[in-house]
Amino acid sequence: MSQVEKKAGLLRRTSSSKKPLKEKVVLMYDEIFAKEDPAKNNPRFWDELFLMKVNLEYLESKLESVDGEEVQRIQDNINALFHHCVQALAEEHQIKVVNALQTLCALFRGVHQKNKSASGFDIINMLMGFDKAEQRMKDLMERLDSLLCGEGSESLKSLCLKLLLCLVTVTDNISQNTILEYVMINSIFEAILQILSDASSRGQHGYDAVVLLALLVNYRKYESVNPYIVKLSIVDDEPTLDGMGMVLHQALTEYNRQYKDKEEENQGGFFSTLTSMVGNMFIADAEEKLSVQTNEAILLALYEAVHLNRNFIAVLAQSHPELDMAATSTTPTSTTPTTPLGTTPPALDMMNNPELPLDPNLQTSNLLITFLKYASIVMQDTKDEHRLNSAKLCLIILTCIAEDQYADAFLHDDNMNFRVTLHRMPMRHRKKTIDKNVPSRPLVCAVLDLMVEFIVTHMMKDFPMDLYLRCVQIIHKLLCYQKKCRIRLHYTWRELWSALINLLKFLLSNETTLLAKHNIFQLALLVVNLFNMFITYGDTFLPTSNSYDELYYEIVRMHQVFDNLYCMVLRVSTNTGQWKEPASKVTHALVNIRAIINHFNPKIESYAAVNHISQLSEEQVLEVVRSNYDTLTLKLQDGLDQFERYSEQPKEAAFFKELVRSISLNVRKNVSLNTLSQDILLKEFSTIS
Repeated sequence: MSQVEKKAGLLRRTSSSKKPLKEKVVLMYDEIFAKEDPAKNNPRFWDELFLMKVNLEYLESKLESVDGEEVQRIQDNINALFHHCVQALAEEHQIKVVNALQTLCALFRGVHQKNKSASGFDIINMLMGFDKAEQRMKDLMERLDSLLCGEGSESLKSLCLKLLLCLVTVTDNISQNTILEYVMINSIFEAILQILSDASSRGQHGYDAVVLLALLVNYRKYESVNPYIVKLSIVDDEPTLDGMGMVLHQALTEYNRQYKDKEEENQGGFFSTLTSMVGNMFIADAEEKLSVQTNEAILLALYEAVHLNRNFIAVLAQSHPELDMAATSTTPTSTTPTTPLGTTPPALDMMNNPELPLDPNLQTSNLLITFLKYASIVMQDTKDEHRLNSAKLCLIILTCIAEDQYADAFLHDDNMNFRVTLHRMPMRHRKKTIDKNVPSRPLVCAVLDLMVEFIVTHMMKDFPMDLYLRCVQIIHKLLCYQKKCRIRLHYTWRELWSALINLLKFLLSNETTLLAKHNIFQLALLVVNLFNMFITYGDTFLPTSNSYDELYYEIVRMHQVFDNLYCMVLRVSTNTGQWKEPASKVTHALVNIRAIINHFNPKIESYAAVNHISQLSEEQVLEVVRSNYDTLTLKLQDGLDQFERYSEQPKEAAFFKELVRSISLNVRKNVSLNTLSQDILLKEFSTIS
């Protein structure tokens, strides 16, 4: 049977000369699309319609095929269909409720598909009649709220969320969806919170609930007061915030598990043997195969929670056992008719059972650790647009965390130590090995490791300047907190210094290419000022005096890079051109680094000459450094421990607008009210009835 025949709901051909029969629901749809009132000759028309299994494809295609003149002719019938759908949601007969929800979804999608260029007011008028729209949407939202908060079927709750997701994502640009004004007025925020605070409903509907909330928060967020933003920012109920954290944690954990499974799959078999034979020349191709679809919707939900609600920061550090999901996974039989949106839903429903016995030998985890592991995966490959957006959003989230005093307190807390195994990008000069003996350290060490890893692995032709700027700024904000609170963090600072010097080296080597696209002086200034932070305030936050000596050793050892940088910025700043001012800022910022190099280099050369040593050891250079601090003169530089706080508007507004558009398209694609789910629902409610 052809696709057209399927859409039309054709049952069979009795003979080659006779037309195929149509199923009854299709005949009833045809009556709606005729000019006459379908209930005129059949008073029970609407009762009967909602007892029929919905033919979504036919109804949507019929709505899409209606032209301008026909719209006017059948508008009263479409309005009546919408009205009776809303009324049917209050029916005790559950099959009627199911069919009404699915019909509403078809109405929203079909009318929007046909009228993409129409104004929001025209669409509202066609769906429900502009004069009655306020009352119709009030009734609809109240009934959806009642279904979501009631004791009824979990399948119906799932269907309500699917309908809401369908409604929110029918337009490419969520802020152009005028119907959402009624969703703002008749808020379902409390219903979403109730789902998240209850362990049972959270397990089945938590994913869709947080995605829905993230999208609603982004409706006209810069143009008017969005009640979902206001309400999310003041939530202080612990079970609700914990519930939201569990949903986000599970979704990210599932992503990490899928990646780990693929990684292990690729490490075995023929491919592994081949790469060991021919070296690492195919490593990049291997990584391509490890791509797991990113989940930007969950990242957006995490961002909104962290950015808007200060109370949510505590949820990031909420500890619980880190379970081997593959070993403990028990997938409960869900009555949910369709899978959650975006990537695969969580396999282990820890959201149903948050209270697990703590084994003293069991490694504990939290949402922040899971997020850092997720970030270490998506930040590896930023060539794909979705992964680039995910990497950027990860760094924006970390920026918000690094600026928060409470978050900084638990990041640096010596009593909260964790082993965090980050994923490392395979590179030709190093093997991709996962360190099984990661030390237990404060969480800030894992954040710094992630930043160092990114700096080292993305010095490439298509240079991600924006990500580098964010990365270096996160490090700076963490150092400002350490300086302010005099926290002496035991960290391998030399790895950071080495990464930063290599970054400067890369900028110098690719000056011409990079300057055609980027202001490299902005990044160079940030890097130089990180060194100035260590030089000026390092004695207050570096763990030992030896660490301070090692800083000077690295600067002197790599003096050629700083000398070359000075020559380059001096050249650019003495010429007229667009880079004159930013280059001169770097020139001034290098004053203390140059003073250190010019002070210690002659001393080291003199020491070598006097002792007849052609090449000094590290310990000998350190001895010269320690002996000559007294005669070193440095300038006090202002503002090194100051930074501009993150602000979404106006700088990031364009990014979030495009991100939400991308998420909305993906959610729309995944809202699947297909025949299979209909059969499951109808079977469930037939047995109930």
